[in-house]
Amino acid sequence: MKKILLAGLMALPLSLQAATLSMGDNIELMAVNGKKVESTFWSPNKSVELASGKHQVVVRFDGELKNGSKTKMHTTRPYLFELEVPEQESTIVLPRLNNLSQAKAHFDRGPQWQLELADGTTRTLDYVPLHGKGFVAHKDIEGLVADYNRKHGITFELGYAVDLKKAAVEVTEQGEVKITGDALAQLKLWYSKANAKEKAAFQQWVKAQDAL
Repeated sequence: MKKILLAGLMALPLSLQAATLSMGDNIELMAVNGKKVESTFWSPNKSVELASGKHQVVVRFDGELKNGSKTKMHTTRPYLFELEVPEQESTIVLPRLNNLSQAKAHFDRGPQWQLELADGTTRTLDYVPLHGKGFVAHKDIEGLVADYNRKHGITFELGYAVDLKKAAVEVTEQGEVKITGDALAQLKLWYSKANAKEKAAFQQWVKAQDAL
C-alpha cells in the first residue's frame, strides 16, 4: 500500500490531529484539495495523511470485474466529496460489487459512497459527479476540479477546503441575496471564480493601485 503526506499539511498548526484516510477495494484516490495524487497501475495511492477538518477529495471506481466467463476493467467518472475528516483512521468504501452488470447498475442508480471509521461507525457521503468533455477529459483532474471550484466559489487555506459562497453570500427566505463578510472574503470569492486571463488582469490592476 502506498501512502502520501499532503504538502499542505506541513503548514498546519502542530496541535491539529492527523489521521489516515484510506481507499477501499477498487477505489482510486485522484485528487486532494485541488492537487492531483500521482498514481500508477503498479503502485496506486491508497491512503493519505490529513489533519482533521474539511477537505476536498476526488476518487473513482477502477477495478476488474467478472463479465460472464471473463473479466473486464470498469472505470467510472470521478466523484468529488467535501469531506469532514475525523480524528481517527477512516476508509472510503462502496458496497461489494461482484460483477460488471451489478457495478453498472449501481452507478446508474447513484453510488452509495460511505466513510468507515476506525471505531466501527459509518457515515454516508454526499458527492458530486464530475463531468469532463471528451474521452480523455478526466486525465486533467486538476483542471476539472479547478473548474468546479471556480464555479462554486471554493478555495483552500492552510490545507483546508473553504466554501467562500457560504461565507460571503446569504439568501433570505424572500429570495433576496445579501452580500456578507468583510472585504477580504469578497476579494477571495471573486478571485476564485476568475479565469487565468481575468486573474492576470486583476494582478496588474493591484500593482497599479499599490504604485499610487
